[in-house]
Amino acid sequence: MLLRTFGWSFAVTVLGLAFAFWAWGWQGFAIVAILSVLEISLSFDNAVVNASVLKKMNAFWQKIFLTIGILIAVFGMRLVFPVVIVAVTAQLGPIEAVQLAIDDKARYEELVTAAHPAIASFGGMFLLMIFLDFIFEEREHKWLAWLERPLAKLGRLDVLSIVIALVTLLVAATTVATNVPGSGDKSGTVLLSGVAGLLTYLVVGGLSDFFEGRLEEDEAAADEAAEKQAAEAAKTGRKPQSAVGLAGKAAFFLFLYLEVLDASFSFDGVIGAFAITNDIFEMALGLGIGAMYVRSLTVYLVRQGTLDDYVYLEHGAHYAIGALAVLLLVSIQFHINEVITGLIGVLLIGASFWSSVVRNRRLGENSSSKGTAEVSSGV
Repeated sequence: MLLRTFGWSFAVTVLGLAFAFWAWGWQGFAIVAILSVLEISLSFDNAVVNASVLKKMNAFWQKIFLTIGILIAVFGMRLVFPVVIVAVTAQLGPIEAVQLAIDDKARYEELVTAAHPAIASFGGMFLLMIFLDFIFEEREHKWLAWLERPLAKLGRLDVLSIVIALVTLLVAATTVATNVPGSGDKSGTVLLSGVAGLLTYLVVGGLSDFFEGRLEEDEAAADEAAEKQAAEAAKTGRKPQSAVGLAGKAAFFLFLYLEVLDASFSFDGVIGAFAITNDIFEMALGLGIGAMYVRSLTVYLVRQGTLDDYVYLEHGAHYAIGALAVLLLVSIQFHINEVITGLIGVLLIGASFWSSVVRNRRLGENSSSKGTAEVSSGV
């Protein structure tokens, strides 16, 4: 199971590190290895959240996520995205932007860093909406019950998460965005990018929810009609209509949602990578290897049913998302070390995992005690 899920990740790691050593020597080898570890540590919460969405898809769409999805994640976000940012901000053509990245790495890094306020605002708002919609939803299991119960009651107001997100954006635009080091006032840019992030979440998430809801309704109707159509189907040989097309649409928009989610998680990794290297090819290779492990870990969590066994893991990941959203908005003006970002996510997920273990032990002890009591009373 482990080799089947992580086999491609192991293979890409060996080939990637071998290529790094061949192309750039021991220094390049070390840089690519460090970037891989950085990406994995920053994106573990991404894998947990991805798994909560991916488990709704069938095996076909899980394969799409691991193939086409990884191409988008590695080449799109880790290589093409920084080049596009430079091309847009510097008003250059794609070829000129690539040439700049190769010939003038310092200038290239400067342009990508200058685009950070817009990137952080977009990603911060998208992630903030994910966090808010999670904590405002009524759930069977509650990790921090003292906090989640009252928030779930407040969440009955449908637009509350949008209102809070917009207020947060206004605060960020009028405080941290007014005096960005080296760029001055970026309030307008932050507002525009933040609204774009919010709209992206609403459109992609809304379409995904819509088609998923339609699929559930279609399946329920099919189940109700199954008994009535059974006799006729046996005589005619025809089967009740399936919801394959609708399932495809639902899975497609869930796939889009996952890709935008991955992009939002990637922003801090791409920007943070410049603290280690400004070579776009070393960066793409190192972050790409890390992205492969995030993808494999996502599928592993789904196939092992880890989220069902450790019920608070999803909570910890979403709290980590909320923390990352705030850190992205704060980072518009203040530099935040990537180690801090990664540690916050790891600590929150670790705490939620431990709480899940304690809960499982308690349930196991209660079950054993109940079984012993029943046997004693029977005797």
